[in-house]
Amino acid sequence: MNIFIVEDDSSILELLRERFRAWSLHASTPRDFDHIMDDFLNEKPQLVILDIQLPRFDGFHWCREIRSVSNVPILFLSSRDHPMDMVMAMNMGADDYIQKPFHLDVLLAKVQAILRRTYTYGEESADVIEWKGALLQLNRGVIRKDGKEIELTKNEFFILATLVRAKNEIIPRQELIRRLWEDEQFVNDNTLTVNMTRLRQKLAVLGLEEAIVTKKGLGYMAVP
Repeated sequence: MNIFIVEDDSSILELLRERFRAWSLHASTPRDFDHIMDDFLNEKPQLVILDIQLPRFDGFHWCREIRSVSNVPILFLSSRDHPMDMVMAMNMGADDYIQKPFHLDVLLAKVQAILRRTYTYGEESADVIEWKGALLQLNRGVIRKDGKEIELTKNEFFILATLVRAKNEIIPRQELIRRLWEDEQFVNDNTLTVNMTRLRQKLAVLGLEEAIVTKKGLGYMAVP
């Protein structure tokens, strides 16, 4: 499990890193406070710990940004004690709020509880895939790029996500049909062709019309 910590107090940051390691949890942090979203998308964490008072933009800003692309659990950790801060955090989609100074065992217990509630049997989950400057939101079945959002059908999204996850590998047509069949989407060769045509038409709206290529006699591949 990867915990993404956005905290400008180095002593608290190192304390959390050390304790999480003891619990076999990986702690990652942004490179700086200008690249928080870039690093969040790269890290694909299972939990975010977010301070409110941060350089440049506050934690509420980053909570909104994260919530626009992901349902990952967010835990606020802040020295601010005004009740409205907690209300705002919860209204923005935070899962919990802990006030500084805090007891480390209490924080760890809350982290473990959130992870247990969110991820069944310890399986990791990422609800956002970044691809060619676009974001595939698995929980909503949409793809976003440059402020535009395109909604895909279940079949279209399944095909796109399968190709993108293959990471520059060719997926044969029969393999796509088999996977769709196993996902209870009963398709034949003609249905796959129709879905692929519609998917490419939608991707063209985002300037990604060349992003899925056909390898004649082999199958399809998403351009990395």
